[in-house]
Amino acid sequence: MVTIVAPLGERKPLLSGLWRYSRGAGISALIALLCFLSLYPMIMLLYGSLHSTPPGIPGVFNLDGYLAIATTENLIVLANTVGISLVKTGLALVLAVLLAWIVARTDTPGRGILEVLITLPFFIPPILTATAWAMLGNAQVGTINLAWRWLTGGDGTLVDVYSYGGVIWHMMQYSTPFIFLFVVDAFRAMDPSLEESSRMSGATRWQTFWRITLALMLPVTTSAFLLSFIRGVESFESAVFFGTPVGIEVITTTIYHSITQRAQPDYQSATALSFAALALMFLLVLLQNRLLRGRSFTTVTGKGYSPNITRLGRLRWVTFALCIAFFMVSVALPIGQLLLSSFFKFFGFYQADMLTLDHYRNVWENSGFWRAFRNTLLLGFAGATATMALGGIVAYVTTRTRWRGRRLIDVLAWLPWMMPGMVLGIGFLWGFAILPHAIPIYGTLWALLLAYIALGTPVAVRVTSAAYQQIATDIEECSRVHGAGWWQTLGRILIALAWPAFAVGWVLIFFGIMRELSASILLYAPGTEVLSVVMLKLWVGGKPEEVSVIGLVMLILVLVFRWVQLRFIKKRISTL
Repeated sequence: MVTIVAPLGERKPLLSGLWRYSRGAGISALIALLCFLSLYPMIMLLYGSLHSTPPGIPGVFNLDGYLAIATTENLIVLANTVGISLVKTGLALVLAVLLAWIVARTDTPGRGILEVLITLPFFIPPILTATAWAMLGNAQVGTINLAWRWLTGGDGTLVDVYSYGGVIWHMMQYSTPFIFLFVVDAFRAMDPSLEESSRMSGATRWQTFWRITLALMLPVTTSAFLLSFIRGVESFESAVFFGTPVGIEVITTTIYHSITQRAQPDYQSATALSFAALALMFLLVLLQNRLLRGRSFTTVTGKGYSPNITRLGRLRWVTFALCIAFFMVSVALPIGQLLLSSFFKFFGFYQADMLTLDHYRNVWENSGFWRAFRNTLLLGFAGATATMALGGIVAYVTTRTRWRGRRLIDVLAWLPWMMPGMVLGIGFLWGFAILPHAIPIYGTLWALLLAYIALGTPVAVRVTSAAYQQIATDIEECSRVHGAGWWQTLGRILIALAWPAFAVGWVLIFFGIMRELSASILLYAPGTEVLSVVMLKLWVGGKPEEVSVIGLVMLILVLVFRWVQLRFIKKRISTL
């Protein structure tokens, strides 16, 4: 046997060429995948908005869809969408700043526990609290109104959630903790000497708070406001539960009703409206970038310091009560309603002879529930894992390489952030329907999984990018010098050091998949339902008691994963 050994000078170019080829193929595959997840549904939105027939049916191209949305009715829908989101974001910002100040800058008792309680509503699926508040605030048989009539002896109505106020209130329950997460750390990071200088110059406490504290936090509050406003424009659950029954329509519910609530679904108009919503999202994102571009406010200095704690005296119990009241109204009250209604034959009729376990039995024996439960867990675990893997690779290319096209990859990964779930869902609905029959995605779990990955990719990329940027490049170079390949370095060095961020991102994306309804309601098919879809179908079918039981199951899942996040992941991060 003769072994032919090529000289070193001949092998090195060969290996170098193979490396360049494999790297180029990998980058091309990554770009193709990101294009499929972001650009493809956007292109299909444009295609569907110009196509006269539903997906998969031959038709002609025209502008009828855009002409149909240029009506007074749709202008009112647009005004409702913007107005509701603007009002709820403004109110949520004020409340979130107040709660963050209490937790970060005062001597209010139990601030650590209060922070966990205030942020908990953000992790609870909106459909869960929507069903609870629909039973709490019903004008006729709502639990709050029944209790009010019992206490006063009259027949008045204290709360009616089927109104503009109800829509805004429910949206605020999620916007407040969302903004709170942004601003609470900004309060902690601010150098107290800046405020002390203001007080020493003669400014009152209120003047200092307004002119110094809030002024220095302007980048954070502006960013939080715009992001929350965008999330409000995308909201679906609040409007479909509390607005639709009284004729209050927003963009997402109009799209949904155009497809699902008409004898002949109007896909063209719904898609044209979706494309218009996408354009609105794009303008809002541009506005955000323009407002924050080039603005820098120094709130953290090189000197050591601790946050300036305000001594409230007896008022600290008032601030404590305010935080507890927010938790009680946004979490405890809805959960209590779900528990209450799950044990009575009909919600609103709370007599002893109405107690029953039939709803638990019905859910337990419902094969559709168990199928949805399995689908939810499967999509949650698979979706969160695949999304973090994709996000880790994208973040590596954009932060650890000098490839000229890395900016393109970053933009492609970020695009789904400005696409509401309803808009992305209808884009994929068109996209999957016209794929060749050899690619059977439409009507399968793959359709939901791909939509969830697309929606979660921006979060995954941002989380992993921040983690990578904190790791010195010489550690990676040392690994490569000692013979480790690219995949070995990525897995054994970067991911090993950044795994706490990966864990946090995984949990956030898992929560996002559990919460997602707007994309799921358009892409599911018989057999691929998830829990949020089953809850909506049962609610529409007049079974709120069984919805309560399923809502409690979802709540248990949320609490378990939130406990894992706080007990293990956050604890591990704090020890690094």
